Amino acid sequence: MLDNPQPETTKSDAPPHQGNGELAERAPRRRVPRSAKILASVLLAGALAAGAYRQFVGAPSAPAPGEKVQLLVRAGQRVIVPEDSPLRAKLAVATVAEQDIKRSLVLPAVVEADPGRLIKVLPPLAGRVTQLKVQLGERVESDQPLVVIDSPDLAAAYADYDRAKVLLSLALKSRDRQRSLIKIGGVAEKDVQQAETDYVTAEVELARANARLKQIGVEAETTNKSRTVTVVAPMAGSVIDLAVAPGAYWNDPTAALMTVADLRTVWVTAGVPEKDTSLVSKGQSVDVVFPAYPGETVKGQVLFVSDVLDPDTRRTKVRIAFENPDTRLKPGMFANVSFYTPVQKAPVVPTSALILKDDANQVFVEIEPWTFEAHAVEVNFQQGDQAILKSGLNTGERVVVKGGVLLGD
Repeated sequence: MLDNPQPETTKSDAPPHQGNGELAERAPRRRVPRSAKILASVLLAGALAAGAYRQFVGAPSAPAPGEKVQLLVRAGQRVIVPEDSPLRAKLAVATVAEQDIKRSLVLPAVVEADPGRLIKVLPPLAGRVTQLKVQLGERVESDQPLVVIDSPDLAAAYADYDRAKVLLSLALKSRDRQRSLIKIGGVAEKDVQQAETDYVTAEVELARANARLKQIGVEAETTNKSRTVTVVAPMAGSVIDLAVAPGAYWNDPTAALMTVADLRTVWVTAGVPEKDTSLVSKGQSVDVVFPAYPGETVKGQVLFVSDVLDPDTRRTKVRIAFENPDTRLKPGMFANVSFYTPVQKAPVVPTSALILKDDANQVFVEIEPWTFEAHAVEVNFQQGDQAILKSGLNTGERVVVKGGVLLGD
C-alpha cells in the first residue's frame, strides 16, 4: 500500500517572515479547481464577443478612460443628439397643440371726475379775498356761499349803472321835446333824429350796466351798494381743488378760485398700450378692482376709447363710467381694470420652449427622432407660463420644451 500523499504546496508571494535570522515556513495556498478556470475562460470569451457585436451593429459602449463623449453633432441647420450623449436626459419634447384662448388684459387705472360735471369757479372781479367759507373736499349745495371778495371794481360797476340811468332819463326828455317841436315846425328833422339816436344809445348803455351787475352776482336796484361780492357755488357737488386763501389778492379773473365737481358719476380711466389697442372696444365688458375695497369686483362697460394716442406714453385712454351716488369712488383712487377678449384658437407652447436669439424668439423643432432644427416664431402674447403664437409653428409639430438652450450655439 502507498503512503497517504501529502498536499502540494506552492510558493507564496508574500515576503518571508524573518525571525532569529532563519526563514520561516511558507504558508500553503489552496489550488484553484480546473472547472473554475474553464468557466472563467468561457465568460471572458462571451464578454469579448458581445463587445465586438455591439461595435459591429453600432450599439453604444462605455467610453474608454480618457475618451471624450460627443454631446452634439451639427449638420448644417440641424442639431443631432447622439444616443450616448448625456444631453438626452436633459431635453423634453412635446407636441404643439391648438387651444381656445380667452385673453385677459389687466391694466392700472385711476378714478377721475366726469369733465362734463365739473366747474371751475372764477372770480367775477379782481379784489382781496376777505372770507373763505369752504374747505377742500367739502360738499356744497347750489348757490352756497364760497368766497367773499372786497373789490373796488364793484363800486365802479354800480357807478356805471347809476350814470347810465341818468343819461337815459335825459335822453328820454330830449327825444320827447324834439318830437313836440317837429309838429309845429320849430326844429329841424336832423335834430329829431339825433335825439332818437341818443335815447337808444342811453337805453343800451343802461342794459349793459345792469347785465354787468347781474354777472357779478349783485342786484342793480339796491340801497346797500357795498364793495364786497359773494361768490356762490354754481351747482351741488364737492370741492376737489382749492387755490385761494383768506387775505389773498386775486387780480386775475381768468384764474380759478376752486373746482366744484358733481361726483355722482365718475370715470375710471386706463391707458392701453399701443400694441393692445385693438383688443379694446366701446361697450366691452370689464371687471374693476379697487385697492381701497379689496375682495370687491365692480363690473362695467367701456364708455369710449379715445381717438388720440398719447405721443409721450404711447397709450390710448379708455374710460369706464360708474354711478357713484354715495361717493365711495373718489377722484385719485387707483384701480385695476381687466379687459376680456373673445375666445380664439391659437397654437400654444410653454414659455420655457422660447429661446431668445438676436432679439428674436425661436424654438427647436424635432425633424427626426433626436434631430432638431431652429425655427423663428412670432409671439402674439404671453399668459402665465404659456406663449400664444402668431406664426412660425403649426399644430402637431414637436418642439423642445425643456433644455432647448443647450442646443444653441
